[in-house]
Amino acid sequence: MPVTPTRWLAEYAWLPEHAEPTPDVLIEVEDGRISVVTPLTPGSRPPAGVEVYGDAVPLPGLTLPGLANVHSHAFHRALRGRTHGGRGDFWTWRDQMYAVADRLDPDTYLALARAVYAEMALAGITCVGEFHYLHHRPDGGAYDDPNAMGAALVEAAAHAGIRLTLLDACYLSSSVDGQALTGPQRRFGDGDAARWAERAAAFQPADSHARVGAAVHSVRAVPADQLDKIAEWARDRPAPLHVHLSEQPAENDECRAVHGRSPTALLAEHGVLGPGTTAVHATHPTSVDLTLLADSRTGVCLCPTTERDLADGIGPARLMADAGIGLSLGSDSHAVIDLFEEARAVELDERLRTRRRGHFAPLDLLTAASVAGHAALGWTDAGRIAVGARADLVTVRLDSSRTAGVPPVGAFFAATAGDVEQVMVDGRVVVADGRHLGVDVPAELSAAIEAVIAS
Repeated sequence: MPVTPTRWLAEYAWLPEHAEPTPDVLIEVEDGRISVVTPLTPGSRPPAGVEVYGDAVPLPGLTLPGLANVHSHAFHRALRGRTHGGRGDFWTWRDQMYAVADRLDPDTYLALARAVYAEMALAGITCVGEFHYLHHRPDGGAYDDPNAMGAALVEAAAHAGIRLTLLDACYLSSSVDGQALTGPQRRFGDGDAARWAERAAAFQPADSHARVGAAVHSVRAVPADQLDKIAEWARDRPAPLHVHLSEQPAENDECRAVHGRSPTALLAEHGVLGPGTTAVHATHPTSVDLTLLADSRTGVCLCPTTERDLADGIGPARLMADAGIGLSLGSDSHAVIDLFEEARAVELDERLRTRRRGHFAPLDLLTAASVAGHAALGWTDAGRIAVGARADLVTVRLDSSRTAGVPPVGAFFAATAGDVEQVMVDGRVVVADGRHLGVDVPAELSAAIEAVIAS
């Protein structure tokens, strides 16, 4: 692979805390970190057609910090385009998802996740949070390496050239009242939180691109008397802790019927909420729930394309932000892998909910897609084009059929993943000229999905 240049001249770069992009920015990289950021004086940029300014390579278009996909279930990518016929809801979709989960093993999961993570790289995603609960054999028995499936995901991210936070999910029961796991769910479970913690603690990836966090799958899947153990495990490391929360009204109703309180209140009671915790979805919170999330400094990851695909509903994003709840973004089931679409959906869904426009500024959307997302995954040194930050740079075309004539500040309302031209992760270019340098993404996605669907 050719040596990555160390000096870049961005036509436009979106610098931290700037309401809109800055023109003509020289960015220097050393040992995978940004070492110099210099906005140039007017008129100092080379004329059109000049390929090199000194030894700095031009980056035509808009250069953004790396984007963070905070919530992913990599194997759900095999369902894209296969679950849209007929009627149904989240629960009927879940049956189809379980059927795919039942067919995977470490080898097929490696092939599928490698292609999915490479698709993310093509979309400008430099870091992903994998909410991982597909732990064991289909009958529930452990592999010879109890963390073989997690290891496959770590290897897949390395092949794709992006960073990974493996959010090892505890999944113990099939309902809020603690019924046993059955069918495909059996491979998700460790028996109890103590055995989950023992297995999760045993997995320590040696590669610097990956780290391990924790997840409570949901109040449906973790009995109340097991929640404290997971929260303690995450706090002691410390490590990010994520949880599916109030994705469906049925979850709220069942939790109140069994525990006499909302899922958010139950998590608060058992120490799950806090500044290291991210609640995923939070689509149906009460006003009291929002106060609990805000007061505990718990973040929320919104996944708009999945929430609309599964008919989950529209979460109160503006109310969350007004309460001081930090927002991040995820592509979840991968009905779409496009953080630009997730970001603008936060604004556009709010317009549908309120019938008013103008809820989030472009900088708010960039923050959710970049620095806030990286922080939610434990990478607090990423997501900003600033000295000392990880050298993650995503350059978006401003001359495509979607972006031509659009001012750079309008990128999140015009661009798509298909407009990403170059992606650098930790100082290394992994996407150039819109193509992944190590993975034939369309071919590998087709082969990996066919292997799973046909098995």
